[in-house]
Amino acid sequence: MKLRFLDETTSCPISTMNDCVELVEWADKVVTFYEIKIGKKVFHLSTKLNELAQGCLDNPENQKKLYKRTLIIVVISQMFGGAGLAAGITVGALLAEQMLGTNSFAGLPAALFTLGSAGAALIVGRLSNRFGRRMGLASGFITGGLGALGVVIAAIINSVFLLFISLLVYGAGTATNLQARYAGTDLATNKQRATAVSIAMVATTFGAVARPNLVDIMGDVAVFLGIPELAGPFILSAVSFILAGLVLFAFLRPDPFIIALQINTNKQNSEPIEKKKINKKGITVGATIMVLSQIVMLAIMTMTPVHMGNHDHNLSAIGLVIGFHIGAMYLPSLFTGILVDKIGRPAMAISAGVTLLLSGVIAGVAPGNSVFLLIVALSLLGLGWNFGLISGTALIVDSTEASTRAKTQGTVDVFIALAGASGGALSGMVVAGSSYETLSFAGGIFSLILIPIVILSRENKE
Repeated sequence: MKLRFLDETTSCPISTMNDCVELVEWADKVVTFYEIKIGKKVFHLSTKLNELAQGCLDNPENQKKLYKRTLIIVVISQMFGGAGLAAGITVGALLAEQMLGTNSFAGLPAALFTLGSAGAALIVGRLSNRFGRRMGLASGFITGGLGALGVVIAAIINSVFLLFISLLVYGAGTATNLQARYAGTDLATNKQRATAVSIAMVATTFGAVARPNLVDIMGDVAVFLGIPELAGPFILSAVSFILAGLVLFAFLRPDPFIIALQINTNKQNSEPIEKKKINKKGITVGATIMVLSQIVMLAIMTMTPVHMGNHDHNLSAIGLVIGFHIGAMYLPSLFTGILVDKIGRPAMAISAGVTLLLSGVIAGVAPGNSVFLLIVALSLLGLGWNFGLISGTALIVDSTEASTRAKTQGTVDVFIALAGASGGALSGMVVAGSSYETLSFAGGIFSLILIPIVILSRENKE
């Protein structure tokens, strides 16, 4: 990073103002610009942001207040964002099955919106690294909302092509909801990072758990409006994602990522310290934990609604099972974050592998007509994913440095999304060629790979 001061005696750097994070009008008075150079990217910060950053260095209580304020805004946006998540999970496969007339490609919707989330994760990560969390996250949520509207239109005109394109765009909301967990860590201390992630994820629960249980209600609303019943949940998804984006755009000020960068710059200028090295092994292990957890979770979850539909369960029963699943994905986060910070990332990653195995076994042996056992299996599936995601996320944050953190986080989320897309696409083929039980057992066994990966990484570290 480089710091440069400009005053009224210097000509206005208008040629570089296109990259400004906060535009400050060039006036006939003393105006100080703080220029942060990160690689080839240049950020221009006003005096106000610099003063905020310096205030955080001079008094840790100021940083604590900004940290709490950031978490409050992220929590509110995640409540809306969580409500937008479950449409693709709950009825996406059923809508595709209805429009295609076969369940062989029932896993394709999950694969498409997960693939879309991969591209969105990369873009949101780059936008966040260049312009801050506010612009990156707000853009991602609003784009996801537009994708959900596209799904509704596709159902109305019965266009499979538009459905698939819209599901890709809808994936932006999924990716952004996942990346929002990082916003809380920007101003967190080392011992608060996993807890910060967990608070953002707990907030997602409020919308995500209620959302699947509104499937019948939104289906009735859709029918009332003359729209196909299965498109109803996507109406709420569109509204929820757009509201989440507007909350972040309007209230995530000052931007936590930009403040964190400036704090780091001021610290280096006042007390020269050795630049933190990027721990590539830590990034690889953290990413692998999240990728494997995502594959297993998405593969089994995607085909559960189809499996239940084949055993004559109605949308209410399917919504109940998915509601418990999503609740288990996010609600335990607060306790998971504390455990990750207290007993360590490796221990919780191993717990993820064991929990996912147990989930696969129960889903495999559960009778198709047993809603209770499917609730248990899908709850454990969500819990195992939760353990893997938070422990892996904490490892990623620990292993990166401020100037490239958002970019690295976005790149890692691309691999997570691509892994999920693969799991979703293959799950339908496995079930069509064999059975849901085979898929569940295979997913559980596959999750055990997490254990040797974590153990070997610990041995190499020692």
